Amino acid sequence: MTVPDDRPLRIRIEATDLPGLTWPPGPDSPGRENVHVGVQRKDSPGELTGLHPADAASVSWTLDCTAVSTPEGVEVSGPYVQHRMGGRFVYLSWGTVDGTGLFSMFRRAKLMMADVGPDVLGAAMRSGRLTARLRLSDGAGRPRCARVRPPDVVWSAGQGT
Repeated sequence: MTVPDDRPLRIRIEATDLPGLTWPPGPDSPGRENVHVGVQRKDSPGELTGLHPADAASVSWTLDCTAVSTPEGVEVSGPYVQHRMGGRFVYLSWGTVDGTGLFSMFRRAKLMMADVGPDVLGAAMRSGRLTARLRLSDGAGRPRCARVRPPDVVWSAGQGT
């Protein structure tokens, strides 16, 4: 069976263990109130999809993307897939929401496509589904930020995602 070069791909991000609505002050940052998390649109830090309060039991996002087979491997693109310095990734943006509904970002977590194993990415391209599972609290119980690498994110492919 030959896989077409350009296929639709749905990325599902499933997250648990959120840090809560309040982030107490610490030695490296001020405290935060009414904390939320969402997925940032490509090149638009103020535009988010699926904004969720950080006290939810779990959250998920489904992102419609495209997967293209290239000589270097599978390349993923879409409205929520960032592309900087040769790397493709999805930003989970943390911020506060004020009384008017204004979101003010204070940190982000980065899910890198380069961290998805080539076998998993190939299987995802064939099935049309790629899933990332992760905890959204860091070891100190605060919002997870920076690059989230395996084993802190588990990537899988298949119809059941």
